Amino acid sequence: MKTKSIVFAFLALGISFTSCSDDDPVIENQEEVITNVNFTLTATGADPVTFTWVDADGEGPGAPVVVGGTLKANTTYTANLELLNVQNEETDNVTTEIKEEDEDHQLFYTTNISGLSVAYTDEDEDGNPLGLATTITTGDAAKGSITILLRHEPNKGAEGVAEGNIANAGGANELDATFDIDVVE
Repeated sequence: MKTKSIVFAFLALGISFTSCSDDDPVIENQEEVITNVNFTLTATGADPVTFTWVDADGEGPGAPVVVGGTLKANTTYTANLELLNVQNEETDNVTTEIKEEDEDHQLFYTTNISGLSVAYTDEDEDGNPLGLATTITTGDAAKGSITILLRHEPNKGAEGVAEGNIANAGGANELDATFDIDVVE
């Protein structure tokens, strides 16, 4: 009986040592899951315009449902981006997570609309652009689109990245959302 107790003690000790191995991976800064995007633009004296992107099945086969919008020509808008992960009636505010991990994220905006420009109005803790808050300025009437890309762990010191050029940013895409825009007189 005493031998069985000693054997069991050694087995338990062996299991405790193997389950606490230093080889177990520590997962930090996992990529964000984003299912909903609300991109709200507000001009002085005008009602807000909200563009929405909903990918209900996340990385599943279903295409996102996208609602674009209409902007006035030659107008400056204050733009705010809200990123959410909505799963099984629970909502995780990814915007808050991005703000908390701001040094590991940057949003990039690209457009094919002549005269439409985007300027960063927020920064990470190191003074680099973040992109949750921006200013959008329209030019003459036109139709086209704007694409919002969220990069995880970009190289914020690379050439052009601080100006919003994604070409040298590196990192991994966590969001790629395109919205149709009509700029009207």
